[in-house]
Amino acid sequence: MRLFLCEKPSQAKDIAKVLGATQRGNGCINGDGVTITWCVGHLLETAPPEAYDESYKKWSLSQLPIVPDKWLLTVKKETQSQFKTVKALLKKTTELIIATDADREGEMIARELIDYCSYRGKVKRLWLSALNESSIRQALSSLKDGNETLPLYHSALSRSRADWLIGMNLSRLFTLLGRHAGYDGVLTVGRVQTPTLTLVVNRDMQIEKFVAKPYWTITAKLANNQTPFIANWIPPEAVTDEQGRCIHQNVADSVFNQILSGPKMAQVLSVTTEAVKETAPLAFDLTTLQVVCSNKFGFEAQETLDIAQALYEKHKATTYPRSDCGYLPESMRSEAAVVLDAIGKTDPSMLPVLAKLDITIQSRIWNDKKLTAHHGIIPTLEPVNLGSMTEKERLMYQLIRSHYLAQFMPQHVYNRTVAQLQCNDALFQATGKQIVEMGWRSLMKDTSEEEVLDTTQSQVLPPLTEGMVCELKHAELETKQTKPPKPYTQGELIKDMKNIAKYVTDPRLKQKLRDTTGIGTEATRAGIIKNLITRGFLISKGKSIRSTGAAFSLMAFVPKTITDPGMTAIWEQALDDIEQGHITIDDFIAKQSQWITQLVQQYAQSSMSIEPTKTPAKETLPCPECGAATVRRNGQYGEFLACSRYPECKGIIKGKSKSKKK
Repeated sequence: MRLFLCEKPSQAKDIAKVLGATQRGNGCINGDGVTITWCVGHLLETAPPEAYDESYKKWSLSQLPIVPDKWLLTVKKETQSQFKTVKALLKKTTELIIATDADREGEMIARELIDYCSYRGKVKRLWLSALNESSIRQALSSLKDGNETLPLYHSALSRSRADWLIGMNLSRLFTLLGRHAGYDGVLTVGRVQTPTLTLVVNRDMQIEKFVAKPYWTITAKLANNQTPFIANWIPPEAVTDEQGRCIHQNVADSVFNQILSGPKMAQVLSVTTEAVKETAPLAFDLTTLQVVCSNKFGFEAQETLDIAQALYEKHKATTYPRSDCGYLPESMRSEAAVVLDAIGKTDPSMLPVLAKLDITIQSRIWNDKKLTAHHGIIPTLEPVNLGSMTEKERLMYQLIRSHYLAQFMPQHVYNRTVAQLQCNDALFQATGKQIVEMGWRSLMKDTSEEEVLDTTQSQVLPPLTEGMVCELKHAELETKQTKPPKPYTQGELIKDMKNIAKYVTDPRLKQKLRDTTGIGTEATRAGIIKNLITRGFLISKGKSIRSTGAAFSLMAFVPKTITDPGMTAIWEQALDDIEQGHITIDDFIAKQSQWITQLVQQYAQSSMSIEPTKTPAKETLPCPECGAATVRRNGQYGEFLACSRYPECKGIIKGKSKSKKK
């Protein structure tokens, strides 16, 4: 039997359609001599420490570090039934085609099953960048040999095991040190979550330590032939800060007084005009969608992902959401007419807009060379029911739709004019924007990420020429204060996780992080932020997120090698070396184990400074599962004691029922 192993049911359905397989089975789709099944993400996970030794259930410094001699995997409880299906199919398979996502993680999802289930048959690789019919047919005609992509599995497995070593050992280490200081919560540490938390802590420290400084501006209201416009004073460099703001009040006062006492006029020194052409924005990738939805609608990162997932799975309205790419395969251009027709049938109010589109426009979005494992998020080929969507789902659908429609509209074109004027020996500058062609912006005035993130306002200048004299109508001197950095929103934090390279100084590491799109992935960043909130390291305040006292204490205590995103870049270089066969998994894990051992030895006898957890009103008992402290919670059936390590440990002590009087 020939078996296709996909990552998700939706992939299996698309591939089955091309293969002509239509018979639904239990967790699979059958055809003539072929079966297509799926994994629902990872069906296996790295076993917890207690799977190696029962004594690890109770956390102790004396047990650290925990470094497995032989690594174990366990079947995920929530997807046990699908695992059984895949395992049974592998036993009957003579040729396996891996059809998971075309990346490291997709390779690992399939290969760990192959190893765990001891499959020894032929292996081929279906390498897909898109799930439209033509892309699938092309990939089916050029299957890769399984050995070609095996190194991807080795690098993904190395990353997974190294993440386990850091997470399990250092989380236990710093949690136990925290307990000695009176803090009963869990202090988790991770390769991605810790640098992410550091970003927020550092931003909050900048805000806390910020001291406002005054600066002065002069604004002149000028006129040419009774047409008013605004010009701003350009102070000399000798009296400005790095942002070009005047920081010497006496200079600003002197210039302002000269303007008021002198002739009420300003002479044009120079005028430059350039034509600016803006191409339409790409389709959304998940990060950009999270940024725009956070800033525009106040959506949390996980909420944006959940809504996008609902549009994809429930409503079949948009394509796969966990994409890190805004480009589309060139082969999908032929489907544009079908997509536009579906949009018109979905929302007839869009028909006047659709009538103005030019399907022959060659947008930059169609580019096979820019594709990653997934293409940009766009509307699907079939009409959908807008009435079945929630308000938030409709808002997001309209965002995604607008970005797609923009590809078939002209460029946004405007003339940008910069005029410099002299008023009583003081230099002023006026900037104007004259729109020539609205183009795609007529469709996206309130929806594009550019509009959301760019608050720059521009005026229309009257005709100006060098030497022309303009009338000075009014001048105003203002004292202003520098403002502290703004707190992170979830969208902005996601964006900085992706663009983490800007916080790294080493040129080689900086480039590596750019090449690997930062820390975390499109699929995991929202979950990392959610976990930091759940574990009490971050709190939401309106649209903003702020770090807690525990986060400040932990980030001040853990080694810089953990908080520095440069470590991820070093790892990525090592993972590349594993892919290329320069080093082995064992070499990489041995180095990580040695490093973890040194950190444990270095910190095991240290004292952490952290605010103790408030003593509960009633005495609590240790967790029956792991021995950690418990905290009182109220549930459906009254008060109970829950492990402070939740969700890592789910041990509870149920409340005692009151005895009946005899």
